[in-house]
Amino acid sequence: MGKIGEDRDPYTNELLVEIPLASVKDVDDAYRSAKRMQRQWASALPQERREVLSKAAKIFARRKDEIVDWLVREAGSTLIKANLEFELARQSIVEASSYPLHVEGRILPAGAPGKESRIYRLPIGVVGVISPWNFPLQLSMRSVAPALALGNAVVLKPATETPVSGGLLIAKIYEEAGLPAGVLSVIVGQGSDVGDAMVEHPIPRAISFTGSTTVGRRIGEKAGRAVKRVCLELGGNGPLVVLDDADLDRAVDAAIAGKFLHQGQICMAVNRIVVDASQYDAFLDRFVERVVSLKVGDPALEGTVIGPLINQKQLTHVQKLVADTIAEGARLLVRGQPKGLVMPPVVLADVTNDMPAAREEIFGPVAPVIRVEDEDEALRVANDTEYGLSAAVFTRDIERGVRFAERLESGMVHVNDSPVNDEPNTAFGGEKASGLGRFGGEWAIAEFTTDRWISVQHEPRKYWF
Repeated sequence: MGKIGEDRDPYTNELLVEIPLASVKDVDDAYRSAKRMQRQWASALPQERREVLSKAAKIFARRKDEIVDWLVREAGSTLIKANLEFELARQSIVEASSYPLHVEGRILPAGAPGKESRIYRLPIGVVGVISPWNFPLQLSMRSVAPALALGNAVVLKPATETPVSGGLLIAKIYEEAGLPAGVLSVIVGQGSDVGDAMVEHPIPRAISFTGSTTVGRRIGEKAGRAVKRVCLELGGNGPLVVLDDADLDRAVDAAIAGKFLHQGQICMAVNRIVVDASQYDAFLDRFVERVVSLKVGDPALEGTVIGPLINQKQLTHVQKLVADTIAEGARLLVRGQPKGLVMPPVVLADVTNDMPAAREEIFGPVAPVIRVEDEDEALRVANDTEYGLSAAVFTRDIERGVRFAERLESGMVHVNDSPVNDEPNTAFGGEKASGLGRFGGEWAIAEFTTDRWISVQHEPRKYWF
């Protein structure tokens, strides 16, 4: 008898389901099955692959209530976040369903008489996908859907905290949609037991990972030694910058949404609020007024904004960040006592960029606010981090905002909007320690396909000797 995993509701601690945990042998079996089936799946007409994805999207929509319920009970998602995540994942399937008919090859000029130089765009083969617990459905689907649509087979390992919404439910939907058995397999197992095997196994030619920078670096090293492609979406330390001419009401609205959605457990969440000195006091007054009105508690109730953190380890980590930041001189403006895993929002003023809550990715409902003297200091503070995933800047001068955005060392920057943005047709990804590669649209097609040069010599060629 192998290990058994317990899947529990982080709000009630109710046992939702027990799942046998996978072994290294299970990983090997899944990859071998994927390899056997991949060529057959890739040889299906693009219209056939499109039809499977289209059916999956319809089944997905039909099962919305069930999916949202799993996100609430398993991931601690509020109804606001669960419905948003459902829609993002649905859009990912719909977008990916168009990919089979948008894969393009090329014919290039050739340097010899009678020669034709063709570039074929082909599936990579087998893709290993490792997804996290915070947006389990969407962060699995955004790799699984395009990889399948483009003719690859997939082995998916969801987080053990969210095995159903991050993996098993997805596999069931694709099975119902007619995806051949073996093209998609789900491995539910501890990273310490099967994580290395997922990456180091010789069959997968690409690894798509979303998670912490620490784990992402390790995956990148292992994949690099095996000469595998990686797509890594890692940690963030997103700044929301409020310049001296910003519309404060809009900035506060975006800061609230970008900081507290899913309790701040989002890689592109607002991690630091950087405010020009001329706006600082007024911003804090309006921000605090909004924060104290947020509904905290049961994620299954309408209107709840802040529900539970995922587990006790995360709660302890966030509380330590708060305590350490206050110890270094931050001013505490808002704080409540946790009940179970539900941590009420925290607002910290007079934070500096070297304090723990500004240096580290918080992944909790804590808002550090940093005062800066001018635009140049705001840019310097915003860029003074190893991360570079998502950012935001607020100004009434749109072109000023764009010029500021161009100088930010971030893969995604939003002018007069929250840094929490995700669209299925655009380039989602980070710079620096926030990752490699891009998800979405034509970038997803590039990530999950490979170019093959095939030349045809139509007439006898004169060689060099």
